[in-house]
Amino acid sequence: MKKVLTYGTYDLLHYGHINLLKRARDLGDYLIVGLSTDEFNASKHKEAYHSYENRKLILEAIRYVDEVIPENNWEQKIDDVINNNVDIFVMGDDWEGKFDFLKDYCEVVYLPRTVGVSTTKIKTDLFAGDKQS
Repeated sequence: MKKVLTYGTYDLLHYGHINLLKRARDLGDYLIVGLSTDEFNASKHKEAYHSYENRKLILEAIRYVDEVIPENNWEQKIDDVINNNVDIFVMGDDWEGKFDFLKDYCEVVYLPRTVGVSTTKIKTDLFAGDKQS
């Protein structure tokens, strides 16, 4: 069985997230998603709209996702790859080169992002809408 691992916050889930998860799953037989915890997001000065538990619940309902694990810090990736017998590590191409250190442990693939959608854009559009009301 070929295992694939990706990471993210997956807040305000949108079709770009679904595209990434589908393409990641298509690379193997089993997809593990490392989901940023609320504490890890806070350490990056980032706040998710939905709590970790709610984002986890949403991800687990997606047919492409087989397992969700917590992402507690930047440094855990090598251990996650080893402990979960991961064959392929996948991230969006906006992270290109940032995880090449994992090539000693598994294949590393950077997938193109879905053009025209991002959580940041959604939040900006929603906030702009609030100002217009």
